[in-house]
Amino acid sequence: MVINKIIFHDKLLFMKRKIIGILIVLCVAALVGKACINRDIPETDAPVLRKKADVILHDYKQPENKTVNGIDYLQSQNTIGDFGGDMVLSTIGEGPKTFNPFNTKDNISSQMSEIMYDGLVTTQPVTGEVIPKLAKGFEVNGNEYIIYLRKGIKWSDGKSITADDVVFTWKDIILAGFGNTSIRDSIVVDGELPTVHKIDDYTVKFITPKPFAPFLRMLATPIAPKHIFEPAVKKGKAYFDTFQSTNIKPEGLVTSGAFKLKEYVPAQRVVYEKNPNYYEINKNGDKLPYLNKIIYLIVGDINNEVLKFEGGELDVISLQGANVARFKEMEKHSDFTVYNIGPNTGTMYLSMNLNNRKDDNGKFYVDPKKQFWFSDLNFRKACDYAIDRKNMVLNIANGLAEPLFTPESLNSIFLNKNLKPYDRDLEKSKELLRKSGFYWDKKGHLRDKFNNHVEFNLYTNAGNTEREAIGVMVKQDLEDLGMKVNFKPIEFNSLVNKLVSTLDWDMVIMGLTGSPLEPNGGKNVWMSNGTLHMFNQRLEKDMNSKRLPWEKRIDYLYEQGALAINFEDRKKYYDEYQEIVYEQKPFIYIYSPIIIVAIRNKFKNVFPTPLGGVTHNIEEIFEKGIN
Repeated sequence: MVINKIIFHDKLLFMKRKIIGILIVLCVAALVGKACINRDIPETDAPVLRKKADVILHDYKQPENKTVNGIDYLQSQNTIGDFGGDMVLSTIGEGPKTFNPFNTKDNISSQMSEIMYDGLVTTQPVTGEVIPKLAKGFEVNGNEYIIYLRKGIKWSDGKSITADDVVFTWKDIILAGFGNTSIRDSIVVDGELPTVHKIDDYTVKFITPKPFAPFLRMLATPIAPKHIFEPAVKKGKAYFDTFQSTNIKPEGLVTSGAFKLKEYVPAQRVVYEKNPNYYEINKNGDKLPYLNKIIYLIVGDINNEVLKFEGGELDVISLQGANVARFKEMEKHSDFTVYNIGPNTGTMYLSMNLNNRKDDNGKFYVDPKKQFWFSDLNFRKACDYAIDRKNMVLNIANGLAEPLFTPESLNSIFLNKNLKPYDRDLEKSKELLRKSGFYWDKKGHLRDKFNNHVEFNLYTNAGNTEREAIGVMVKQDLEDLGMKVNFKPIEFNSLVNKLVSTLDWDMVIMGLTGSPLEPNGGKNVWMSNGTLHMFNQRLEKDMNSKRLPWEKRIDYLYEQGALAINFEDRKKYYDEYQEIVYEQKPFIYIYSPIIIVAIRNKFKNVFPTPLGGVTHNIEEIFEKGIN
């Protein structure tokens, strides 16, 4: 799971490699297995849209293995297209911080780096099953995973992709703890890590300590070219942390994906060009991708993004609820189509800082009086009952969302449907506050039993107009209880630094990417030592500090949920963890939008799916009539 600044087009574009996303110190990808803080939350409902998306969805044909002259290609089964043309997308914020897929600490960096690197497997965008990618096939026997690599395929510099690259990636980078350790941390079983062994040049065996249900999906993790990454690993972890930064020359990046870096202009654009050595072909035997370039414009905020799409500068855009009706009307006379992708697989929430530990100077990360408020369950529940979710759905999402109360998304196959929604209830909030000794002074200000006025800062990421709107409404809802809320939208990377590094924050509105197929993707959020355990984040020196009783129970449930093999056994564990979150309120969930995306009609082989988005098959998409 990854911190989500906004679920934007990059995510839709490359979800085929990972349904979840990559974390923010944090990020691994979608069906790979971690949560990531997410960047945007498009939304929408409209049955008229859903009908169009459903019809196209069924036309998608999955690529098949095809061996030609001893080379094991993937072969597209969809319409043969025209070669050439570019696709222009966008991203909010300041752009990537690294192009090293193992060092990413934010959603944009992980997306920008992983465009260039494929994993052994990926997720079928219609069914959600695990299917081969760099691998030609695989076998699972209990706790053993045999991976058969494609023979004859090459890195972008012409060198062969072999078992040595796979073993090096997993043994010397991931399992050795280089870069972002969230993948490694999420596959520990009873204190042990998996092992990886080379059988021959094109066969690899992974062995987990016990049968481990999420592991196969985690093999979607990018594979690194050993001949490029090994010298950096030999120089140590400190060097590796700066390896392949955004200062690197594009020719220094050796990749396996459909596109490779051509140009990066800070705060302006990231340009990728087709990889001539990519291993997918069309039915004529011509090498894909069809498009020459993928271009990401780095835009300042969502309003600017909308203006650029309307001005013809962008080819794809995720729409927030407020814009959907207007775009549907414009669609009748414009050159784009609006698609309903289905429910968002991520979650959006309000969280309070429960950390009661001290920094190296002996100072509490959180003001002690605020610790008293935030650690009080009645206070958290009072805030929860004060939030008017229905009003937010109506006025921010234009009715194209549903109130959310659980950490699993509404379309998750593991959703605990016994956890019932409830309406705003200020009287309930006040009753809960009184139970903990809070009272109101003559001016209506809320005070704790020590006579402290309840005042705190509320953060979200600037430029995301939806979250900023939610922040304004949360501020008003909580001020109806006599609290003083200082709402402070700040730049995304600065906010992330507060959440997971300095721990200097009070309340925050953020989002997490997620998978409707695999809860273990949230392990880095819910395990007490997780790199995204934001509400009670532990730095390295704090890892052995005392856990709250319910944190300890969630640790146990996540461990057992991953070890159970059949669905019903797993669901019992994940049902209980949702019950604990529902009761303890470390995150107060807000609403779950429906994703709406608009894409120019000139692009063909577009097959929207709820799991893959609009451009999950980017190597097959082509621009009609470009030649």
